[in-house]
Amino acid sequence: MSAEPLLHVVLFEPDIPQNTGNIGRSCVAVGAKLWLVRPLGFLMDSRYLKRAGMDYWQHVDCEVVDDWDHLLTRLQETIQGDGSGAAPRYWFLTKFADKLVWEAKFAPCDVLVFGSESRGLPETIREANAETCLKLPMRDHVRSLNLASTANTVMYEAVRQFGGLPEV
Repeated sequence: MSAEPLLHVVLFEPDIPQNTGNIGRSCVAVGAKLWLVRPLGFLMDSRYLKRAGMDYWQHVDCEVVDDWDHLLTRLQETIQGDGSGAAPRYWFLTKFADKLVWEAKFAPCDVLVFGSESRGLPETIREANAETCLKLPMRDHVRSLNLASTANTVMYEAVRQFGGLPEV
């Protein structure tokens, strides 16, 4: 993985190791860094996590942080440490958003934040960042979408918007 991730994908208190493993595999595919905010609903050595990530898990650029504030600090250090001096730009994915994913203007190094499978993002985080909350469209009959499917869709929409993956 390169020193500068194309995107930063945050899973806030994820519950299901298989989803995290699948998202990790997608992060490898697009060159994104995966951030996991504790508490996690599984152990990092979970066989389910490794199975879902298949033989790609050793390539996942992954950092586990203790809480939301620690994440914000680490992302600030990481993104500003890349030499660009840019502040991180966050997008929060929630079914409670008013804006659709297609309305966002994604850029390299953006931070995509996803909530846990059972609770989503906390209301305090959603309210503090209402202008950058996004959702995927879905009919009323569906309560929620699978986290790995949602993360995959949003990552590839971001990559599509800024012109695809760089040549490696």
